[in-house]
Amino acid sequence: MGVVRNIQIKLDVPEDAHTVLDETFEQFRYAAQYVSDYGWAGDPTEIVTNQGDLNSATYDDVRSNTDLHSNHVQSARSLAAEALDNCQGRIFDGKKASKPTFRGTVVVYGTRTITYNDDHCTLAAVDGRVRAEYVTPEDDEGTPSEEYWDSDEWERKEATLHKRDDDYYLHVAVEKDPDTDASTVENGAVLGVDLNVDGYLAVTSTGAFLGNADYLNHKRNEYERRRGSLQQTGTRSAHLTIQSIGDTFARWSDDYLHRVSKAIVQEARRNDCSAIAFEDLENIRERISNASKFQQWAFRTIQEYTEYKAEEYGILVADVAPKYTSQRCSHGECGFTHEDNRAGDKFECLNCGTELHADYNAARNIGWRLVQHWLTSGAGRANCQVALKSGMLNANGEYSPAESIGQSGSPLASPPL
Repeated sequence: MGVVRNIQIKLDVPEDAHTVLDETFEQFRYAAQYVSDYGWAGDPTEIVTNQGDLNSATYDDVRSNTDLHSNHVQSARSLAAEALDNCQGRIFDGKKASKPTFRGTVVVYGTRTITYNDDHCTLAAVDGRVRAEYVTPEDDEGTPSEEYWDSDEWERKEATLHKRDDDYYLHVAVEKDPDTDASTVENGAVLGVDLNVDGYLAVTSTGAFLGNADYLNHKRNEYERRRGSLQQTGTRSAHLTIQSIGDTFARWSDDYLHRVSKAIVQEARRNDCSAIAFEDLENIRERISNASKFQQWAFRTIQEYTEYKAEEYGILVADVAPKYTSQRCSHGECGFTHEDNRAGDKFECLNCGTELHADYNAARNIGWRLVQHWLTSGAGRANCQVALKSGMLNANGEYSPAESIGQSGSPLASPPL
C-alpha cells in the first residue's frame, strides 16, 4: 500500500464559471441528501448502509433529477453511505445519532471527473467542464506545494472541491510508494522520545533537544488573554477579531508542532532508526495530571504527525507504557530506580553516579522499554538497540560506541546536553 498525503491547492476559477460550479455544489449536496434520506431509519436494524442497495434504490432518481456526471452521483452515494454507517455504529454503541444532513459547498472528484495538468486542472460540472489554474505561493520552499505537489514522486489521486469566502480550494490526495530502502528492518535501532510540558518540548535518546514548551505555552496564554479581553468588549467587531486571532494561533501552533514532528523523524533517519518510541498518552496524562488540555492536545498531535511523516520512510512509531522512566538510570547495565535520582532537570544516579539531563535520561529509558518489549513479545528483533547520543545500547545493557551518531542538525534543536 502506498503512502498517502492530503494537500490543499487554491484554484483560480474564471468569474463566468462560478455559477456553474455553485450549481454543481448544490446538486451534489442534493444527491448526497437524497441517498441519506432513503437510507435513514431510527432503528439501527433498518438503516441502509450497503452501497449496492443504496445505488439500486437511488441512482436512477438522482440521475434524472440532476445534471451531475455519473461518477459524481456515485461519489455522493458513497459519501452518504459512509455517514449512514457512522450513524449506525453510534446507535449500536448506545450513543445518540441523527440523520446525516449535508450542508456547505463540497464536491468529491475522482479520476474520471478531474484531469490534472501542469498548471491547471479541468473539473466536471453540471454544464461541461471548468478549467481552473493552480495558485501556488511565489516562494513555496518547504511548503506542501514544493514537497508533494511539484514532486514527480507523488501521484495525484482523488480530490474534494471546497468554496470558502468566494475562493475555491482543491484538497488533493497524493500517493507514492513507500521508501523501501528505509523500511523497517527485523533488527533495528529505536529512537526514544520524551515529551514535556515545560522546557524542551521533545527530547530524543540521541540527545536532540527539540522545540520549546515554555514558548508554546506562552503563545497560548497570550492568545487566551487577548480573547478574554475581546469577549468582555462584546461587540461584533470584537467577535470577528476573536475568530481571526483564533485561526491565526491555530495555524501557528499546528505549524510549530509539524516542525517538531518533522525534526523527530529527521533525527530517526539520521541515526538509521527503524522505530520511534513515545510514552503512551494515557501514561503521560497520569504523570502530568496538571497538564492543560492544550498541552495534552500538543502531545497527541506531535505523535500523530510523527507517525504520519515516519510512514513515508517505513519507520514504525510505537507507544510504550513505561513506569519510572524519569527515575530509572539508563546507563549501561545499571537500571537503578529511585525517586531521588531526579531533581528538576538534573538526573544523578544514587547507585552508579551517572549524571544526565533528566529528559535525555527519560528518552533513553523510553527507547529501551520498546526494545525490551520486542524481546519479551518474541517480535523477532533479537539485535534491536536504543540509539544514543554516541552509540547504541541493547536490551542487555551492553553499549556499543560510535564515532559519530546523533548529530542534532535540526533548526529546532539546541546543542545536546
